[in-house]
Amino acid sequence: PPQERFNQGNSPAESPDLGGGTEAAPGRAAVSRPGGGSAPTTRVKGGRESLASSPATRAMSETETAAAAAATSADRKARRLRGHKKGAVTCCVASSARPGVVASSGEDGCLCWFDLRTKDVLLTIEAANKPISSICFKSGNEDHVYISAGNEILSFDIRMGSQSKPLETYNYNRDEINQIAVSSKGYLAAADDSGDVKIVNTTQKCLYKRLREAHTSICSSVQFIPWRPWTAITGGLDSKLAVWDFSKGRTLFSIDYGSPELQNSSSSGSTGQCLNPAFVHSVAVSEEGILGGLYKVCAVARGDGAVDVVDLEYELAPAKSKGPSRARGSTMSSKTTDLGDGSNNQCQRRRIHLDYSMGGHTAAVSCVAFSAFGEKGKLLVSGGNDASLKVWDWSKGFSPETSSNSELVLDIDVKKKVNWLCTAPTDSDNLIVCDTSKVVKVYNFL
Repeated sequence: PPQERFNQGNSPAESPDLGGGTEAAPGRAAVSRPGGGSAPTTRVKGGRESLASSPATRAMSETETAAAAAATSADRKARRLRGHKKGAVTCCVASSARPGVVASSGEDGCLCWFDLRTKDVLLTIEAANKPISSICFKSGNEDHVYISAGNEILSFDIRMGSQSKPLETYNYNRDEINQIAVSSKGYLAAADDSGDVKIVNTTQKCLYKRLREAHTSICSSVQFIPWRPWTAITGGLDSKLAVWDFSKGRTLFSIDYGSPELQNSSSSGSTGQCLNPAFVHSVAVSEEGILGGLYKVCAVARGDGAVDVVDLEYELAPAKSKGPSRARGSTMSSKTTDLGDGSNNQCQRRRIHLDYSMGGHTAAVSCVAFSAFGEKGKLLVSGGNDASLKVWDWSKGFSPETSSNSELVLDIDVKKKVNWLCTAPTDSDNLIVCDTSKVVKVYNFL
């Protein structure tokens, strides 16, 4: 049942902002989402302080050295954005058309609008009488915002101010919605607790397609693939990742991270990895053309503390173009020869695995996002139940150079478990974090 998705959150003494004691999930007042659930509290002490005097430091690999150096940035000060009244901030999204503009949603049912060039919240809309689970901009018009609350989707025009009323309302999902996403063609996807994904045609304002049967449990995440306009990707608490041709309502391929084959491959050499199931909590898809157009990938936030990066174009290519190893199985879980672990022990790197052994998370990962700042898509940011943000130079893991490894370049201790995060296309104030408090945190990545 949904109530058992994650362990209970902190006690009231540990989380005074919530006014209750449970770290409520977006869209549900008493159930914890990935950023709010409890997880192993023991964290291995890394970083330069604990390693500098050890003889083993001199023998550290290049990746371990980078991870240790990153830990020294753990105490970065956050800028605080206040606008929500109570409960946790559940989701945030940064404008790409107007750098510095950020929208957030919370358990208080409010939609807040910030401009990072100013100090105070610009606009607060009491959008729903229940927690808001997800938020996204309309494609091509970022004054138009979609939110999900319960099993309902509503849209608002922020130009109408704090008294704005819903422009559109959709009630096609039968269960509570966990995430919504909008495609460049105007289709709106909503993933819910039943495991289904509803696709809405916002132009004709009608249900377009129902994606079902790929997930046997809660569908926690959905995204569209920008360079394939009729393709969507979903992740669920059945530990599965599925890619869909949503125009036909069928899956193109899937990964079962809970399969013994992938569990064994992922856990090899990761003795410190947490033992939670490999639930898929969040999926991020890279934009088209990042890093010179060399990579078309997605990142997966997993419940066992790992982050996977998958080469989508390779997986979507016809089976015959991938050689004998691809032809033997139709699902990714059969292709162990293509499973990379971020190190140089695989000749084919179609997937990389970023985990504890590389300085990664020690508890469930709740969210992932590609960088919108600097060289777009070069870095990957992950946040988790261990109250940390990790910034990865992930593309090195796909490099043909045998000595190249994915690298942890920054580790930030954010003090509270992470519900959501996003990145902004600005030189400063470019990493926005929603945790289990009512305050949005903003960090600089320089």
